[in-house]
Amino acid sequence: MADFTLFFNPMSRALIGKWALEEAGADYAISLVEWDNKPAELLAANPLGKIPTLIHHSAEGDYAVSECAAICHYVADVAAPALLPTDAEKADYFRMMFFAAGPVEAAVSNKAMGWVPDGERGEMTIGYGSFERVTAMLDGWFAERAYVCGERFTMADVYVGSQVDWGLRFGSIPAGANLEVYAARLRERPAYAATMGGIPG
Repeated sequence: MADFTLFFNPMSRALIGKWALEEAGADYAISLVEWDNKPAELLAANPLGKIPTLIHHSAEGDYAVSECAAICHYVADVAAPALLPTDAEKADYFRMMFFAAGPVEAAVSNKAMGWVPDGERGEMTIGYGSFERVTAMLDGWFAERAYVCGERFTMADVYVGSQVDWGLRFGSIPAGANLEVYAARLRERPAYAATMGGIPG
């Protein structure tokens, strides 16, 4: 049995989990999920039936992990410690992982659904202010950094980079100059090619 099983559909965020496993050089198996026929094993591991859901088959038993950012960090923690942040990188690593999982995800999703905060009060109420402020922050982050934590690739780049790559490909994030350079750098990685190479855009 492989060390990990990833519940997967190629037209989903499960690509992020696959990229993380590829970067880690992990021993994993894919369990393909059809949207209208979710397996009982997936629902037992994740009652929401969401993918990706990852099962770690450890010596102590099976552990289920969901949510893309959590999967990325978990895979690094148990299978690829070189992709974890150093003490000096932790602040940037966790800040941007949670920024991408919270404000970026919410701002992009809300805009795609046609909802934007209404005026100053609306921007103060929600957690991210505005789509424009979020995307400007994201682009500005890479003005003087090659990767999330500086000059070194970490697992945070799988998660943040997936948000950027997908957003640029499909127009849900504006094509800032810094983001274009960052995405191009990620697309050169063998693990990215093994995961995303067949995605149009």
